[in-house]
Amino acid sequence: MSGPSPLTLFRRLAIAEAVTWALLLAGMFLKYVTQTTELGVRVFGMVHGVVFIAYCLTTVLVAVDQRWRPGRLVLGLVSSVPPFMTVWFDRYAEARGALGTEWRLLHGDPASATDRPVAWLLRNPLRGVLAGLVAVAALTGVALLVGPPAG
Repeated sequence: MSGPSPLTLFRRLAIAEAVTWALLLAGMFLKYVTQTTELGVRVFGMVHGVVFIAYCLTTVLVAVDQRWRPGRLVLGLVSSVPPFMTVWFDRYAEARGALGTEWRLLHGDPASATDRPVAWLLRNPLRGVLAGLVAVAALTGVALLVGPPAG
């Protein structure tokens, strides 16, 4: 696979999630403080929601491949809720050696039920990207059906 390493992929999503948080907060400022427009919340809320879902899916993918303990996975997922914490978690995980520069399951034997689908995604990069896009779209659709956060 010539795509990004676990470290690079995770870092890109962590930064994108933080950037979309900043844009959403700017939109909320315009809506609630200056009361000038709701457009920022509508647009950046949707963008943030999509990137949030992509970050969470990427966190699970990397956690399985890099053999994170369940507590680290939960911390990675929870870090997507407060603004900008994904960047902190990225640095935290890298400092502890949890974000490698190689995909373990790209060539190694998948030993568990969770390893097998991740290995398939990594070994079939075009199908893996397509599966990821479909998953993000499906989860975004579910989120839209449930409705926007109150406020």
